[in-house]
Amino acid sequence: MKDFSNRYIFLFAVVMVVIVAAVLSTAAMLLQPLQQANMIIEKKLNILSSVGVEAGKDDVFERFEEAIEQSYAINHKGEVIEGVDAFEVDLRVEQRKPLEEQNLPLFIARLDDGREAIIIPLEGRGLWGPIFGYIALEEDMNTVFGINLDHQGETPGLGAEINTSWYEAKFRGKKIFDGDRFVSIRVVKGGAPADDQHAVDAISGGTITSNGLQDMLYDNLEKYLNYFNARRD
Repeated sequence: MKDFSNRYIFLFAVVMVVIVAAVLSTAAMLLQPLQQANMIIEKKLNILSSVGVEAGKDDVFERFEEAIEQSYAINHKGEVIEGVDAFEVDLRVEQRKPLEEQNLPLFIARLDDGREAIIIPLEGRGLWGPIFGYIALEEDMNTVFGINLDHQGETPGLGAEINTSWYEAKFRGKKIFDGDRFVSIRVVKGGAPADDQHAVDAISGGTITSNGLQDMLYDNLEKYLNYFNARRD
């Protein structure tokens, strides 16, 4: 009788595991289109945020079409790659490839005053996981028009502060070139000098996140140097 009872418990457990696995698998399949749609919406909102365009879930597609005039991918030489949809490029995947094989996406926005802004995606690593975002440069390919930053798991109140509007505002007007020399933007512990056009304050108590942010800016923007220089000329 005891052996029968043990077999019954075992079989019951196996059946329940199979049922639960099937339910979870079905739920994941049904939710996948919704999750994909939400990812597209979030990506469009973040791109628009980098150039100060306000939008919500209800009008994000319309606002994106109005603001973003062009999008394409280039190689490290600054040449346009035909047949590649910039919006579909996964930067995290591209960064695993040799630089010569990477697709580098960019988006061109038309600002309210008629000027263009070039939007470059960013991908790096903070203290606990990925940090990412979009940086928008003015037509001079030098001056930061705006930036949108986000993270996956940075410490609340410390490294997580990178995606607050007050911190992102520090980047506006900063320069990534010192004359003809690419310098990117330094993230300075203890505070950047007020007259330093190439530096912003680090996050207080978020040293590793700040270092990751500085590395992300330099490493990602450097790949577009040939494109920047061609447009600057």
